[in-house]
Amino acid sequence: MMKPLLSIKNLVKVYGKETRALNGITLDFFPGEFIVIIGPSGAGKSTFIRSINRLVDPTKGEIIFDGQHMEKLSGRKLRKERSKIGMIFQHYNLVGRTNVIKNVLHGQLSNIPLYKSLLGLYHHEDKKEAVELLKKVGLEDQIYKRADELSGGQMQRVGICRAILQRPKLLLADEPIASLDPLSANIVMQQLHTISQEKKLTCIVNLHQVDYAKKYATRIIEIKKGLVVFDGAPSQLTDSIIKDIYEGKESQMKLKGESETHFVEKRQPKQLAVGQNNE
Repeated sequence: MMKPLLSIKNLVKVYGKETRALNGITLDFFPGEFIVIIGPSGAGKSTFIRSINRLVDPTKGEIIFDGQHMEKLSGRKLRKERSKIGMIFQHYNLVGRTNVIKNVLHGQLSNIPLYKSLLGLYHHEDKKEAVELLKKVGLEDQIYKRADELSGGQMQRVGICRAILQRPKLLLADEPIASLDPLSANIVMQQLHTISQEKKLTCIVNLHQVDYAKKYATRIIEIKKGLVVFDGAPSQLTDSIIKDIYEGKESQMKLKGESETHFVEKRQPKQLAVGQNNE
């Protein structure tokens, strides 16, 4: 039987005294899976995905990644294991005043001395791969443009390239299309899925949009009130299950403007591009 790349055991996260964001989640994730986690706002999806790489510290439970107990690590050991986990954020986390290729090369920051990164002294093979990745996602003409001059969909594709250049074993994406229009969202999800499959990466993506989950996932997990309420193949996710999960919050399953006939990839406000995050 295939060994899990990531095992989550009885994961609990309590904020304050009584707010239980995660209520005892146990899951295994296997090499090569493309998993989409869905659920309404406040379900615990972001807390769960950010607990994996310790952007959120769990209250209790085990997070065993690549043979290491992430919940027990700190300092240099935590940074070493975290470097094996790529992360894609909703609001891109790019350095807006820096050009596109340098933003992608930031994926190698954990592997080179600080002075070399400040001087732009990246390895030749890293620069070559960065260019190849940008070509793959259709941004070869944007390589030397400032990141904050790109549209939202383009910025997210840069974020994907940066995470891939990190050469991770596991890729996490926290609501990567939530800030995008449907046309841009389709492009981003297609690129994320294609590259993950080509690189044979395990990828875990948080989404609200059930249609996108069904289209791209090999496995769908639904979280509601901090608990796993569904774990199975997209074909097993019935309308009745979806209705039960999103009852009263059905509007969250749609992207902004999804009911429109024509879509144009619009630029996002520049303030979202300048190093912003929601950690």
